[in-house]
Amino acid sequence: MVNETQQLLSYRQAAFWREGLHRHVEALSGLAEPDPTAPYLQWLAAAFRQLQKQAGGALSLACEAGSLPDKQAAEWEQWLPEHGLWLALGEHGALLLARDMPWGEYEIRLAEELADGYGHALKAFAPRRDWREEARGWLRPGGKRRRALLIALAVACFPVRLSVLAKAEVVPSDPMLLRAPVAGVIDKVAVLPNQPVKRGAALFDLDATALTGQFELARQEAQAAEESFRASAQLALTDDKGKLALAQEKAKLEEKDISADFAGRELKRLHVVAPADGVVVFSDRNDWQGKAVAVGEKVMTLADPAKVELTAWLPAGEALSLSPGSQVTLYPNSSPFHSYGATLLRVAYKAEPAEGNMLAYRLQARFDPEQRLPALGQMGTARVYGDWVPLTYYALRRPLTAARQWLGW
Repeated sequence: MVNETQQLLSYRQAAFWREGLHRHVEALSGLAEPDPTAPYLQWLAAAFRQLQKQAGGALSLACEAGSLPDKQAAEWEQWLPEHGLWLALGEHGALLLARDMPWGEYEIRLAEELADGYGHALKAFAPRRDWREEARGWLRPGGKRRRALLIALAVACFPVRLSVLAKAEVVPSDPMLLRAPVAGVIDKVAVLPNQPVKRGAALFDLDATALTGQFELARQEAQAAEESFRASAQLALTDDKGKLALAQEKAKLEEKDISADFAGRELKRLHVVAPADGVVVFSDRNDWQGKAVAVGEKVMTLADPAKVELTAWLPAGEALSLSPGSQVTLYPNSSPFHSYGATLLRVAYKAEPAEGNMLAYRLQARFDPEQRLPALGQMGTARVYGDWVPLTYYALRRPLTAARQWLGW
């Protein structure tokens, strides 16, 4: 290419630039074996790279000293004639022809046709090194490639801690559930969400209209039964039949007293108070006032601020092997410069639907005792740490998982 092209086009100097793994000037016209360390080849390699950028995918580029940056352009006259023609040879490299006369349009088109033939020949017949030769070249003793390969291997095997991120929330530990004592409608909520309360403080009341009527009716029936019993007792003093009726009236009185006492105790249960000191946790009292509840339905939770734990939801698609005792770190949303350490207590064996209809495993963790505990109800992101793995596995774990799901390994 650098010598026989003279039969078709007139030029004074030619150079062939090889693309590929090792980009370099491979051949010069009139020179059997160029020295890659020569200043001329160093300058020519930089010129080829610059001309390739300027060509921008074109088949040819007529160039001169002004086509290069100032530092390289100053040396053009020292190394090459005034007018150059850069020709693309596809993916295999480029050819540069230089002479003293400008290149005509016909010569440029002819040179492009010739360069296309050269590119085709290089693609079909140029010798190639297979992967074994490339590997042996990288492993050649004493070379820079071997040192680079050893460094890359060391970095790939560098141990890192496998970890995943999960949404997390600070929740009470061993909370007391405050449930509806009877079926009815919540009439009033006396506290606000997350309000500290003392033992015996009023929390909420249920509507007492129905039970008040039942209590009054039972009380009136008990009074009537008491009057009837008193009359039967007086009659029993003079009449033997009255003694038999006295026993029946006494049983009836006891029944009515029990009904009145039960109605009275149920009426007192409509007023719910705090069984201990703590913080009441619920959504919004406007959501509960006027709401019908069943017996035993949860209304709010009484929590101790000094007894909190961490709950996290680990997406099923990012699950890794975890065991109790693993390290967990909470990064709260409200405090970007603070973090809290915790220890994993338990992991749910089955994924459940979480926020956003996402399947996730529920994780429970206990905060480390030597630190200040976060506020109850605080949200954030938890980093859950697993085993130590090579850096390569850490980087390729998710792509390999996606490929396995797609290919069905």
